[in-house]
Amino acid sequence: MFQSEADIACPYCGEHLTVLIDPSEPEQEYIEDCQVCCRPIVLRVTTDPETDEPLVMAFHENDA
Repeated sequence: MFQSEADIACPYCGEHLTVLIDPSEPEQEYIEDCQVCCRPIVLRVTTDPETDEPLVMAFHENDA
């Protein structure tokens, strides 16, 4: 399985993190804990229709 890296900012502590995503799925949502503050980050991954690149959005657990 091929994975790619994406840079996000933790919605809780603001720390910049690198997460691994599976670009073979066009839309996905999962939870990954922040490596700094250990809070649960909801990651929503979609694909940019123009570039076919994955777009990663990070949310608070209660905002998702």
